This record gives sequence, structure tokens and C-alpha cells, in this order.
Amino acid sequence: MALSQELLDILACPKCKGEVKLTPNGDGLACGACRLVYPIRNDIPIMLIDQAQPLQ
Repeated sequence: MALSQELLDILACPKCKGEVKLTPNGDGLACGACRLVYPIRNDIPIMLIDQAQPLQ
């Protein structure tokens, strides 16, 4: 089960409150402003700053 578009529309980066977008392979949510990727585990986005990885 993928993330719904409704959920994607309301999620924001917890650090800068900016827009996040689904990564091309669908395993994370990327914030272009902060250059961070928040992981998605078991169809649940982990929106914790300390769990984010640098955007490559």
C-alpha cells in the first residue's frame, strides 16, 4: 500500500515546514530546501529530523 495523495499533500518537512516529495523509488520523502530524506517504513513516513538522511 503506497502513501495516498491526500497524505502527501498535508505532510511537511518538520525542520523547515517546506514541501516534501516522494523519492523516485518510493522509499522516502525528500525536502529540497533542507536536502534531507525522511524514510518510509512499512508504509509509514518517519518524520523525525534525527531519522532523516542527507539527500544525494
